[in-house]
Amino acid sequence: MKRIYSVLVENRSGVLCKVAGLFWRRCFNIDSLAVGETMDKTVSNMTIVSSGDQRTLEQIEKQLNKKLDVIKVKTFEESESISRELVLVKIHYNRTNRKDIMENCEIMHADIVDLSKNQMTIQLCDTPERVQIFLDTLKTVSIVEIARTGTLALLKCSHTS
Repeated sequence: MKRIYSVLVENRSGVLCKVAGLFWRRCFNIDSLAVGETMDKTVSNMTIVSSGDQRTLEQIEKQLNKKLDVIKVKTFEESESISRELVLVKIHYNRTNRKDIMENCEIMHADIVDLSKNQMTIQLCDTPERVQIFLDTLKTVSIVEIARTGTLALLKCSHTS
């Protein structure tokens, strides 16, 4: 079972280390971690995706709430959120596979953002599942390098708010 934690923290040095240390000390797994400033430069938002049984996931939330640098913790299931991940993939291509790669990019709404004589860099921003599907389609070509962000997520808009 996976859960997403949206954690507002004080934006200062050492906070990320403290939060990661909490996961390390308690042997909790971090599937994904993304951190960025909010509109208030003194506050950062950590989006942490973790997996485990129900007890473990509840324990993670309790431990996060105990941290002094943590301002607020929101938790939600994947089904309750809009989540996105960005991936940049640099691949080798040749005349025979170039058209197939471009067709896959078109189908998945990926963009070719850099191109040379025999390499291209492709960008895709989509759900983590679709990013993985896209990477699976590229297994037939020579992947040079991959850079992936962690999952970013927000609760879905509600019609009652």
